[in-house]
Amino acid sequence: MLFFENTSLRRGKKVLFEQASFIVNPQDKVGVTGANGTGKSSLFALVRGELEEDEGNFAMSNGITTASVRQETPSVDIAALEYVLQGDEELCAIEQQLEQAELKEDGLKVAELHQKLDTIDGYSARSRAGALMHGLGFSAAQEQLPVSSFSGGWRMRLNLAQALMCRSDLLLLDEPTNHLDLEAVVWLEKWLRAYQGAIMLISHDRDFLDRIVNRVAHIEQQAIKLYSGNYSDFEIQRAEHLSQQQSQFERQQKEIAHMQSFVTRFKAKASKAKQAQSRVKALERMQLIAPAHVDSPFDFSFPELGHVPSPLLQLKGVQAGYDTEQGFNPILNSVGFSLMPGDRIGLLGKNGAGKSTLIKVLADELVIAAGEKVAAKNIKIGYFAQHQLEQLHPEMSPLQHLQRDYPDATEQELRNFLGGFDFNGDKALEPVAPFSGGEKARLVLAMLVYSKPNLLLLDEPTNHLDLEMRHAMTMAFQAFQGAMLLVSHDRHMIRTVCDDLYLVANGRVESFTGDLDDYAKWSLEDALEQKNSAKAVAENITNELENSVSRKEQRKLDAEKRKQLQPLRNKLKKLEQQLEALQQRKLELDELMADPSLYEEANKGKMLELTSEYNQVNQQIEQLEEDWLMLNEELEGLS
Repeated sequence: MLFFENTSLRRGKKVLFEQASFIVNPQDKVGVTGANGTGKSSLFALVRGELEEDEGNFAMSNGITTASVRQETPSVDIAALEYVLQGDEELCAIEQQLEQAELKEDGLKVAELHQKLDTIDGYSARSRAGALMHGLGFSAAQEQLPVSSFSGGWRMRLNLAQALMCRSDLLLLDEPTNHLDLEAVVWLEKWLRAYQGAIMLISHDRDFLDRIVNRVAHIEQQAIKLYSGNYSDFEIQRAEHLSQQQSQFERQQKEIAHMQSFVTRFKAKASKAKQAQSRVKALERMQLIAPAHVDSPFDFSFPELGHVPSPLLQLKGVQAGYDTEQGFNPILNSVGFSLMPGDRIGLLGKNGAGKSTLIKVLADELVIAAGEKVAAKNIKIGYFAQHQLEQLHPEMSPLQHLQRDYPDATEQELRNFLGGFDFNGDKALEPVAPFSGGEKARLVLAMLVYSKPNLLLLDEPTNHLDLEMRHAMTMAFQAFQGAMLLVSHDRHMIRTVCDDLYLVANGRVESFTGDLDDYAKWSLEDALEQKNSAKAVAENITNELENSVSRKEQRKLDAEKRKQLQPLRNKLKKLEQQLEALQQRKLELDELMADPSLYEEANKGKMLELTSEYNQVNQQIEQLEEDWLMLNEELEGLS
């Protein structure tokens, strides 16, 4: 499909990679990884034909249709649904030809074009486009809103939907989860796993990569090396490779010892709750792959805090929301909880449920409408949100930003600190105006860490950050002594950092007793329940309007319907039995993989075997859950 033979690529005088030789086959799912600036996006540009190789050969099979996500969205007034439909270029071309043929009253041409529409499944195109939009978080009402009415993040979702609408053989995705919430990320995972073509995926979300890719193309030191398996498999293989380099040995041991302290500490206090056990397993996993990150350019930690007041912050019967033209719109009602030193809370909830509203209330960026907020006298909040990137002064350098806020600190002290965030040498002195989104996010995080907070409020802190920076953040958050509240679609960070989960839904904030897998299932069931509720309302209206069928005829129809539904009910029961068996096997694997001796060198083969089976069981569970949902919807429709 894609053929790279001793391929080299440069941008200006800089060599991105050279002598790259590999093949991407149909249905391959390739994760493209590497530090920022190593050439990941340039590799995509080469595949799209926007760049040419400098040496060697790159070739693509004939007749390959490639789809990728546009980085900019025109501010047009066409309906969002129509914009998404433009992703299917063949459909649009046939519809234009059909319109012209009808104007010319060319009956033969009209018939021919309708046949083509049927061949490409064009009659269901609007339904498919609507399903894509719904999966990415758009409501039915938003389908007809003009593209120009959406914000930048939502326009990027429209671009993603447009790319998925294309009937492609190869899908190029560059950070597709950046503007998605957790529910949309879970939906996109399932869609991509069912995609029949090849995928090349750049992502800094390791859980997302783990669930989709079967190969990893890693770019470093001006070379591309291919690894088999998902991202976790790649980390283990790379850790083994690095461990053979003596120069990395001491730093590896330090990194392993650092992780061991967290595993030991959390095991000592972990209860049998699913979230606690999930955290233990995630930490053990991080300890295993720690050596894969010893050459990271990032090295920072939060300062020692000394005494931390307890509680740090309390909410008592709080109501909060926003003023609209129709009046006050409450988002949160009767919210009450306390933040204590050492709390590590991950916030879950659908888009618009109130997660960001809650964080704004805690950060004093939104005034409460009712209730009481009580903050400790010595509280110091470190708040991160995406809008803070725009509040950086474009003409000032990273060093000047810190010097402005901390005039008593020495220049060398500040430069040493900034070096831990990879602002080394002249980079610390350059104006931030041309910085990338990732560099700006790193600077805002550096300023937050240096401020010595005892309460962290983090609203999607990982957007634009690469995998190495996310790993360094995770390590720093684990050692943080204060309290933390985290909103993130990066499930790996939630698993490895947060001890407790809270669900924001229906205006309330309540403890969630399950783990992230339970939350994904809850989200799926909640969506189905809402769909069924809406359907029930429609059916009630229909029943009131239509009452012409006699009771005798109705009984006959009901009997025929029951006969028709029985095979589907039997199939549903069989799916539930299969799911129950797989869930039981997953629990058994959890117990086996929790054994520390499994991660010893002598048991490496057994560990890889269990890891592979665990991934397969997870994929089978997810597929069966999806089949169960579709079958249940079919039953509901027939009922």
